[in-house]
Amino acid sequence: MKRVLREILSTSLYLLGVLCVIYLTIHFVGQRTQVQGSSMEPTLSDEDNLIVDKISYRFHDPERFDIIVFQFLHQPDTYYIKRVIGLPGETVQIDEEGNIYVDDALLEEHYGKETILNPGRAIDPITLAKDEYFVLGDNRNNSSDGRDPSVGNIKREHIVGRAWLRIWPFDKIGFVKHR
Repeated sequence: MKRVLREILSTSLYLLGVLCVIYLTIHFVGQRTQVQGSSMEPTLSDEDNLIVDKISYRFHDPERFDIIVFQFLHQPDTYYIKRVIGLPGETVQIDEEGNIYVDDALLEEHYGKETILNPGRAIDPITLAKDEYFVLGDNRNNSSDGRDPSVGNIKREHIVGRAWLRIWPFDKIGFVKHR
């Protein structure tokens, strides 16, 4: 009888340990997320499954062109995935021709799927606070992003992590390219 109880206790402690490791990994290291919609085409597609790296930004800040996952504040349990364009302290503006300027310098980038038709609130210069980022979807004319007042500037504390690894579909498995 003692042996059976010891075996049950041992198994229970083992399972508890496994659950603790899983919880800590998901909460602090990485988690799976699924892309919803086409706002990041052609880089990421609808229903792509990703692993989000949640630990890197504990050691350094997001960088320009990183693809980040962040909390959408107007709907609970909703997260967006977009590309960082503007960094803290910078001023971002998009002109009527769809050109992106950061601190009055034309941004050299090739991620946008097409020319921006609607600069939204970025038609006027947007100066980012010391803890804010400006983000855009790669599918610029089909993306709710920093140009939209409901998304606005992203505070550092709302960033969950960095898109790291695509795990589905199988024919596209691999690390997500940020630059």
